[in-house]
Amino acid sequence: MRNYRMLVSVLVLLLFSTSHSYGFSSRGENCAKCHTLKKEEAAALLKQIAPAAKVLDIKMTPLKTMWEIDIESNGRKGPVYLDFTKRYLISGQIVDIKAKKNLTRESEEGLNRVNVSQIPLGDALVMGDRNAKKKIIVFTDPECPFCAKIHQEMKKVVAERKDIAFYIKMFPLPIHKDAAEKAKAIVCEKSLALLDAAFEKKPIPKAKCKTSVVDDNIKLGKKLGISGTPALILPDGRVLSGYRDAKTLEALIGKK
Repeated sequence: MRNYRMLVSVLVLLLFSTSHSYGFSSRGENCAKCHTLKKEEAAALLKQIAPAAKVLDIKMTPLKTMWEIDIESNGRKGPVYLDFTKRYLISGQIVDIKAKKNLTRESEEGLNRVNVSQIPLGDALVMGDRNAKKKIIVFTDPECPFCAKIHQEMKKVVAERKDIAFYIKMFPLPIHKDAAEKAKAIVCEKSLALLDAAFEKKPIPKAKCKTSVVDDNIKLGKKLGISGTPALILPDGRVLSGYRDAKTLEALIGKK
């Protein structure tokens, strides 16, 4: 875990020049014909900054100016990117601004998995039938706008699918100054109504109890590699980050 975090934090998150490669690829040229990367070479490059990282797969990105390298380090999996100069390694996501599409999503959804049985659910708010066959764990922040959006999509899912229930755990982010207090108030009441009110930016009462649940959730999230919200954990342990609409959620969760 330490080495993976080091990889994510130390790898330079920067914009770099790929003008020559992009120029050729934009004119229909196949840059991959002249640029190759084997697992052994990628492993040797990674070893310089993350000795524990294991290369699982290499493929060309849709940009055709860099490779996507799927790696595993201390039980965690995820993609990083290497440009054609083999000098710059980047972690993060590739987003097509024009198409409004996350190009990293496909690989991420198949890579990062956790042991669901190690996640306590006694403190979670439940949306849907507690006896539902498929349980999806959601880490959410009461001041997170994308959490508010996906929350509405989750309502659509449980209205359509009685075999699905969402177990919601409060995970306030430090960038939202009032989120922690709101999260504690919601946990004390175990109230979906209070969470709805928070998402609607309505005032909610202060916490009526002393609880360590929120702090425990934050520690757990960090242990699982979760650093942002919304974050969903599917029954098979796949970890998904970011907003999804109802149809996409149902497709990812699977059929009845």
